Order: sequence, then structure tokens, then C-alpha cells
Amino acid sequence: MAKDIVIEAKNFNFYYGSVKALTDINIKIEKNSVTGIIGPSGCGKSTFLRSLNLMNNLILTARYDGEILIDGDNILKKDIDVVQLRRKVGMVFQKSNPFPKTIFENVAYGLKINGIKDKELINQRVEESLKGAALWDEVKDRLHVSAFDLSGGQQQRLCIARALAVQPEILLMDEPASALDPTATLKIEELIQVLKSKYTIIIVTHNMQQAARVSDYTAFFMMGKLIEYNKTNIMFTNPEHKITEDYITGRFG
Repeated sequence: MAKDIVIEAKNFNFYYGSVKALTDINIKIEKNSVTGIIGPSGCGKSTFLRSLNLMNNLILTARYDGEILIDGDNILKKDIDVVQLRRKVGMVFQKSNPFPKTIFENVAYGLKINGIKDKELINQRVEESLKGAALWDEVKDRLHVSAFDLSGGQQQRLCIARALAVQPEILLMDEPASALDPTATLKIEELIQVLKSKYTIIIVTHNMQQAARVSDYTAFFMMGKLIEYNKTNIMFTNPEHKITEDYITGRFG
């Protein structure tokens, strides 16, 4: 029986003004899987990732065609509710970006702007989210100190907790560990493995070993095209295309 497909791009093209950044992207992403997106700098990885929650709409020259279906609904249609979409599709950026607020207020922020006023529910959701991000035990006694008092790795897990608080279905991660030391990176990778039981995760990474460790499927982008997409163990041991093999083995990139 086929697994549930949560995200499907069909003939998706993306332009920055007259520059075509993505060409004919076709991909299906399964529910509760981790998909790693790899490829050299400027190949369209982050552009594709940010298309999945319409973050690119913030760029004036951005335009696109084709379809991106999330739960069967085309998010590129004119009347899409972007706020609702971003509630469903959370995002964690390359550089941790906590707000200049307390740890508690950072996690509660999304709940409050979505109109939740019930203090008991907010307290419960903050605790659940911090536990979900494997941070609760480290911060439960200092929820009301500044988020900036946390280490870099803790700040990144706080940003994951903030994304989890609004209960998304999909979590986008744009090189979430690239600014972290090896110990903090390992914690993020372990966390991804735990989170995929509840969320569908897509992670852009420059790190081949990380892609091999954390993802069930890998998509290789090159010059705005999706060159190859397969189960990670197949991609890394028996890729279809020589260019994929050359990239994975470090011959270029």
C-alpha cells in the first residue's frame, strides 16, 4: 500500500525577476519521513524549501508557476490563507533567531498571535513544545530569563520548540545545524529522528554525512533542477546519475 503523500510539487518553476531559479520540479514527499535536500550553493535548495510555506512571497520580484500540493490543496492558488499555511508548515532557519523575550514568551508567541488566551493551555503547550524540542529539562527552572542567555545549540532548539507550539504538520529546516558545534549538531540530529514520528520534516543541508544520517529520502538539486530523488541508502550507495555520485563523493561542490 502506498504511503500517504503530504507534499507534491508538479512542474514547479520559480523565478527571481527574469532569472529562473527552479525548473520543472516534480517530487512527492511522504508523511512522517525526513527528506534531505542537498546540492551545491545556489542550486535552488533553499528557494524550493521556502516555496513550501510561501516565504518567497516576501520577495517583490518572485513569481512561480506549476503546483505545490499540501494535503492535496494547491498552495499556489490565489486565495490561499498564508497564515493558516504557515501554521501547518513550520520553519526553522539556519541561524537561530530567538525573539528578544524570555524563553517562555518565545515559545508562547505563536499561540498568542493566533488568538489563544487560555493561560493554562499556553503553559501546557509551552511545556509540551520544549519537551518536544528536548530542551525542557535544561530550561524548566529558568523559563523567565532571556532567550539570549541560552547557548547557540539551545537557542536553535528553542526555535524548534517555537515552531512546534502551533502544532504544525510539516517542519522545514534550512541548514539548522550549520552554525553549531558537533555536540549541539548531534542533539539536533537526534531530535529530528524523534520528531519524525509526529511531523513530516524537510531539511536542507550542505553536510553529506548529515543527510546520510538523518534523512529517509534525499533530493539532489543542481542548477535549479531536481537531478535525483530516492531513498537515502540507495542514493548514497547506488545513485542513478554520475553527477550525483560526483557530488556525494566530494568531487565537486
